[in-house]
Formats: sequence, structure tokens, C-alpha cells
Amino acid sequence: MTITLRERLDAPEIREAVIADCQAMVDQEISEKSGMSGTAVKIAYKTVTGFAPGYYHDVLAGLIPRFATQLDPFWTDFTTSGGSMFGDYLAKRGDEVSEALLAVTDEMAEASGRAVIVKAYRTVRGGAGKHVQTALPRLGDLITKYAV
Repeated sequence: MTITLRERLDAPEIREAVIADCQAMVDQEISEKSGMSGTAVKIAYKTVTGFAPGYYHDVLAGLIPRFATQLDPFWTDFTTSGGSMFGDYLAKRGDEVSEALLAVTDEMAEASGRAVIVKAYRTVRGGAGKHVQTALPRLGDLITKYAV
């Protein structure tokens, strides 16, 4: 029986480490943003992380399994094709991968009852694909760390 990427990343023994590493990766990506769109992302991020203690951790805990489900076809193709760097694999498919991941956050934003979160998300959604694509090499490295 094949273990899915979701099952690997959501395994109880590594779940908290995956969440912590994802949070550190996002923090690093956000800190490196610049310009007008970077400022908008930083403001939206500060809004979300400052919303309530533990809120961001809880959001990541919910997002990671859903992101893993979206990434599973890419992971399966990568591993069966004998690729060596999952981050490079994802980056080469940037548009497709970023839209797959953003489909999850779009769905969450639509379902959210928190107006401040929805407003922050809508502020940055237009340029989100570009920001996600920038993070794909790091994301691939993070996934490889736990999925291999």
C-alpha cells in the first residue's frame, strides 16, 4: 500500500515539527518580500498572525494536510520519475502548483466567517501566485525532509 504525502506529513510523530518548519519557512519568505506587493503581504500576514494567540498555528495545522493532498500528484510523479530535487520539480511547474495550493486558501477564505481575515486575504490574493512560486524551492526541500 502506498502512503500518500498527506499521510506522511500528517503523521502524529512529526506533525508538530512539520508545522513549526512550515511556520519558519513562511516567516522567512515574508521577511524577504519587498516593494508594494511585499508590503501588502507583510501587513496581511501581521493581521493574520496578530489575530489571536495560536490562530496561525491552528491555520497551518489545517492547511498542511490539504496542501499535501494537492501536492500528492506532483510528489508521486516526482518520485516515479526519479527526480533529485523536489523544490526544482515544483518550481518548473510553478503556475500549476501555485494554483493547486491557492485553491485550498481560496476555499478557506470563502468559508471563513472572520471578516478581517477575508479582507487581508483578498488584499494579497491577486499577486499570491507569484509569491507562492517564489517559495516552491523551499517548500520542496521541507517536504523532502519529512517525506523521504
